Amino acid sequence: MKLSLAIVAFALAVPALSFAQDSTAVSNEQQYPNTFSSGSANVSKFTQESKRFNDWSISAGAGVPLVQAGDLTSIKNGNGKNLFGYSMYVSVDKAITHAFGLKLQYDRGETRQGWFNTKDAAPSDASVYQRVGARTQYDAISLIGDINFSNLLRRVDNKSPYKWALHGYAGVGILGYRAYQKDEINQRLMTEQELFKNQSFFGQAGAGLKYKINRRLDIEGRLMYVYTGDDEFDGGGEQYSYINKREDQISDNFINATLGLSLKLGKHESHLMWHDPLQEIYWKLDVLAEKNQEVEVCKKGDLDNDGVCDDWDRELNTPAGARVDGAGVALDTDLDGVIDLYDQCVTVPGPVENNGCPTTPTTPVGPVIENEKILEGIEFDLNSDRILPSTTPILNNAVSYINSSNGTYTVIGATDTRASDAYNQKLSERRANSVKSYLIKNGVEASKLNSVGRGEKDLKYPECDPAEKCPEWKNRANRRVYFEAK
Repeated sequence: MKLSLAIVAFALAVPALSFAQDSTAVSNEQQYPNTFSSGSANVSKFTQESKRFNDWSISAGAGVPLVQAGDLTSIKNGNGKNLFGYSMYVSVDKAITHAFGLKLQYDRGETRQGWFNTKDAAPSDASVYQRVGARTQYDAISLIGDINFSNLLRRVDNKSPYKWALHGYAGVGILGYRAYQKDEINQRLMTEQELFKNQSFFGQAGAGLKYKINRRLDIEGRLMYVYTGDDEFDGGGEQYSYINKREDQISDNFINATLGLSLKLGKHESHLMWHDPLQEIYWKLDVLAEKNQEVEVCKKGDLDNDGVCDDWDRELNTPAGARVDGAGVALDTDLDGVIDLYDQCVTVPGPVENNGCPTTPTTPVGPVIENEKILEGIEFDLNSDRILPSTTPILNNAVSYINSSNGTYTVIGATDTRASDAYNQKLSERRANSVKSYLIKNGVEASKLNSVGRGEKDLKYPECDPAEKCPEWKNRANRRVYFEAK
């Protein structure tokens, strides 16, 4: 094949990387409750070193090749039948962005073409010139560009749990093969191209439909068209033979249909090719938190670690674990002089010597049910039950609060209105269980906690149904976990 053909094919295989994985843009909406960063100056550059996703994988599969263009073909051959060969591939895959990647792939297989299968006996009326069978054993190494069309076009959320993805492929490589021809007399090697000696360039392009089985495995059906650039690949013979002149071919090409698996490598929960492109700003904020990058907020520090800077903290000795107001003063809901951290009757006033509970019993008119929401602010990324580093201080406060009380608590998970009711119900249950597990792991007695998921039936902002009616910060607030005391 001429070198120019290889250059053109390679240009088609590697499109411009215009869809970068990093953006330094920060929302200018004034109502966005983002207290983590005051602007783009505090957002670190999104690099491979600070990534929060996996971008390497290994793929393998097998399939059926069919010679489609040649003097001897596999599809509807001279006897009106199809001759099926076999193929297999293995590749190392690297995702460059959420919409583009590269594959280094090795293929091996055998095509079968002509009037009959060379594994069978030749028909008795066969002629060396007119009735022959052929098979071609091939090896190929190629570099393939991978375009994720689903992520490329997914610029707004489409209420999908992102289980399916359409991919397009194109690439070039080197091809080595051995083409055999058989008639009623004998079988002989017609053409041989060794892979690393006198191999030829080839190109291939096609599409694949991928399904996400779990965080580690994908399954994919792929259909590729292979342009060999060689008129003797089909086993038709030498350049001037009679069989090789039956069709005016300059390249014997074949179709390869395969089914394969991809194993995603790495320690993170998500792979870049499956990551929601709408969440890039949250990746960067999480990177800041995970890398413990210092953002100067309190010039004079925070001596009691209550989250309120000493510059405007009215109570510099707040006990560890106590909830505080905006001025840094420990909360006392019933105003009885006992802060909520130590108050065993949070909503009923009582003296200090009785731990904030009344000294004389009261007779209730009816059943009294304390149903106080005691903690909010635990939010989640879209389609995720992973606890964000920015919410761990809230959860650590919850550990102290629950341990100091005698009651039991229900951990409630909720979602926004994207995706189906059934999917959101399961997602909310996973979020509640994730927070419950964190609390137990950090010292809360399991008997004090229950967990429940309410899906999208418990919106903090009910007007966000559908989600497109609201800004993202309201939908993010709906993706939450909170507590209720029993």
